[in-house]
Amino acid sequence: MTDSRDWAEPLRQVHIFKHLTTAEADRLLALAERLTYRDGEVLFREGDPRARLLLIRRGRVALTRVDVYGDSRPVTTLVRGDLLGEGMMIGESVHSTTATAATETEVVFLHRDRVRAFVGADDGLEKRMLQSLLAEVVGRCDQLMFRTSGVVHAFSTGLTRTEHDLLGDGQVQAEAYFGLQTLRALSNFEIGGGRLNAYPNLIKALAMVKKACAFANRDCGALAPDVAQAIADAADEVIAGKLHDYFVVDMLQGGAGTSTNMNANEVLANRALELLGAEKGDYERVHPNNHVNCSQSTNDVYPSALKLGMILSSERLVESVKQLVAAIDAKAVEFGEVVKMGRTQLQDAVPMTLGQEFHAFATSLRQELAGLCRARDDLRTLNLGGTAIGTGLNTPKGYRERAIQRLREVTGLELSLASDLIEATQDTQAFVMFSAALKSLAIKLSKICSDLRLLSSGPRAGLGEINLPPRQPGSSIMPGKVNPVIPEVVNQVAYRVIGNDLAVALAADAGQLQLNVMEPVIAASILESLKILANAVVTLRRNCVEGIVANVDQCRRFVENSIGLVTALVPVLGYGIATSVAAEALASGQSVAEVLRGRGLLTDDIAARLAPERMIEPD
Repeated sequence: MTDSRDWAEPLRQVHIFKHLTTAEADRLLALAERLTYRDGEVLFREGDPRARLLLIRRGRVALTRVDVYGDSRPVTTLVRGDLLGEGMMIGESVHSTTATAATETEVVFLHRDRVRAFVGADDGLEKRMLQSLLAEVVGRCDQLMFRTSGVVHAFSTGLTRTEHDLLGDGQVQAEAYFGLQTLRALSNFEIGGGRLNAYPNLIKALAMVKKACAFANRDCGALAPDVAQAIADAADEVIAGKLHDYFVVDMLQGGAGTSTNMNANEVLANRALELLGAEKGDYERVHPNNHVNCSQSTNDVYPSALKLGMILSSERLVESVKQLVAAIDAKAVEFGEVVKMGRTQLQDAVPMTLGQEFHAFATSLRQELAGLCRARDDLRTLNLGGTAIGTGLNTPKGYRERAIQRLREVTGLELSLASDLIEATQDTQAFVMFSAALKSLAIKLSKICSDLRLLSSGPRAGLGEINLPPRQPGSSIMPGKVNPVIPEVVNQVAYRVIGNDLAVALAADAGQLQLNVMEPVIAASILESLKILANAVVTLRRNCVEGIVANVDQCRRFVENSIGLVTALVPVLGYGIATSVAAEALASGQSVAEVLRGRGLLTDDIAARLAPERMIEPD
């Protein structure tokens, strides 16, 4: 093949063509084309026929899918060497995602019609290609099984490689990017089933820390430039969403997070080896401890990554709460003229508007959001470079300052180095305060949802001042019943977050001397709270708040029949007479106005004072 066609050579490595002869591959590659897409340009859209097999040579491609609400949601990001459109080999399939260039991107592609012409009537050739495709699909299903169960691959090749650690030799599946220490953790900590890959932002944060440390070590002369770059390139792939299936250790683990750190070290080491043209497990070239973990300890990497992961995970929660506040504000405006009864201790109080009630909900959530953001800022102070206990043992001169600066560059975040690394290594108070802010937000959300359930109770035997949008049949036995399922689930999420906060507090209290070994349960608790809170806020807005309708007449009836109106007459009639009027109205079933008329007390001034609209915003 001439130099002018070298750009097509990577297609030889595509799994579909694995069993082609050299001559067959030459003929196929001659049919290849290439194309460059600008940043933001669409390669194909969801629902388009799969007409091309595309291999990324340079750049990144973001895959998105339209969700049930009609919004575009991210699926994954593909990078150099990734393949798109394999389904063109199977019938008349269509794309299940939309692919958009996230940077300027160059692809090599084969058109479906050309591949079909290449195969022609050669059933044997087509069979070999489909067999290769099937093997790839089975392998991916195998990875998914491993991701969720942690058990040995059921359909792997069966090949293994030998690795060695402190406890001796062990066998690792040849396909795996993790290593022996990860396998030991899988055996030791089969606890909650919540694996690292359930929290992609934590994995991204780990990769960001490792990339920053690799560059800092290169800058200080502790790592060869090619090794540091390979580690950084592997980290970039993980940051983009690749290889997450191999981050499989349980979130709950002994060892203060060592298993999590080593899982990351092994995945990055093995991918870096591939990028350098070596085999997985060839740790002489790139070693999980000697190179990926150079100048580091779990005790500074793990808490630093946890803080970054929490900051990254909080972005969705913060944005979701802002959108919820905006939706509640919109309802406050919509309900601005709807007069209703306010209540204290679930008893009639004085009139207000439904708009005022919803505006108070929004104000409450704004306050919580401000508190959450303040607590999040405390997570920006890291102990990176402190290594084992904060003394910086085994780090080259200038490393810690370079590491934090490199991490700022990698993350784009304003991060700072703790002034006392020994104190910062043992202290978990930033986690405590952040968890407390999440708990406080959860309590406010739960209170609002409880109010929505009360206000919508009925439809005929409750308050019935508002209607929540019906989301599903409410009973398997009672026809026509519809329950407030969305506020109910948010209440339950709040209870879980409150429980998680207690776990964080107890774990923080359990820290001893120079390290808190209970950080894994702190991580699991806070990251779960962030995840479920964000999901709950989104569903509360979309499936409940935006569809709330006011029952104007019902609200007005409650106001007109309430004895709470008499409160406005205290300055005129005095507390004693007003109390007597209220008691008579309650006993007789008459309205306050009717009792006053019967006593000859209903003057124009008093009638004006009884107007609910005047009570809502008194002079």
